[in-house]
Amino acid sequence: MRTYTFCVNGMHCQSCVLLTESELVEDPRVSSAKSSLETRSVVVCGDFGDASLEDIAKELSSLLSQHSLSTTRVADKVNWNEFAIAIPIALVFAFLFVLLQKLGIVNLVNTGNVTYGTAFVIGIIASLSTCMAVVGGLVLSMSATFAREGDKVRPQVLFHIGRIISFFILGGVIGTVGAAFQLGVIGTFVLGLVIGLIMLVLGINLLDVFPWTKRLQPSMPKFFSQRALSVTKFNHTFTPALVGIATFFLPCGFTQSMQIYTLSTGSFLKGGLTMLAFALGTLPVLALVSFSSFSIKSSSRSGIFFKTAGLVVIMFAIFNILSSLVAIGWIEPIFNF
Repeated sequence: MRTYTFCVNGMHCQSCVLLTESELVEDPRVSSAKSSLETRSVVVCGDFGDASLEDIAKELSSLLSQHSLSTTRVADKVNWNEFAIAIPIALVFAFLFVLLQKLGIVNLVNTGNVTYGTAFVIGIIASLSTCMAVVGGLVLSMSATFAREGDKVRPQVLFHIGRIISFFILGGVIGTVGAAFQLGVIGTFVLGLVIGLIMLVLGINLLDVFPWTKRLQPSMPKFFSQRALSVTKFNHTFTPALVGIATFFLPCGFTQSMQIYTLSTGSFLKGGLTMLAFALGTLPVLALVSFSSFSIKSSSRSGIFFKTAGLVVIMFAIFNILSSLVAIGWIEPIFNF
């Protein structure tokens, strides 16, 4: 056994760390893999004989669904030209959002309150972002396991059903736990501020301009995430549903921001419906991943999409932060939708 260190290209968040490690240890020659978001590298322990470092990196890269390995760091390049397209699209989205609010057609955001419409929209953005890469990896890993036995459709259906039901039930549990705490005005303000700041970090990370902000993104304790991911190793009738349930505990910042908000609802029904709306928002894209291996990341326009999504998330974050400041009386209302 020898130890090899590789640079990981395309690493964005803690989901990438977990996904990289879980995919690399699938190789029988690899005994362990330890990734780091801070250094964007992975330390692999294994037996590859006399193969060169470059050859090993190439072989292991073929195992990765979202990333690639190299022996030297690939310089990060920001395509600023993509902002020329992303900013107008984000502004159009903001204009339509305000217009629909004024007309009373939709009510995505209410002062001091994240509505089901907001949770649904955040779910759509989350399903297309790199933060959900680990869920896509879960789906593909599970699909490969069951495809060997010729079962391609049933596991996918069970996965999505299990995921939607579990998000409602577990969201309700979190809401019920929140009922035991009397947050008060200050508590509600702090919670709203925390949600806004988390979403702000998520939005900035989607822009892929400031690498250091990736370290600020919160994540589920790795112990729980690894246990959740290990469910895919079982080939059992109910495994797909268990995998769907496990996604509730994976390190996606968008999911966690919704979980934090759900705590403030103090109600099983409201908490459950909030997480259900979020799960339904992620459903269309995850269904495409399940049945067609669709990935926005492989598109030539992915940079424009991520920057647009990042700007939209930042808008939501700023709105949430300002709403929290209004609710506590520190500033006068700025948006009157």
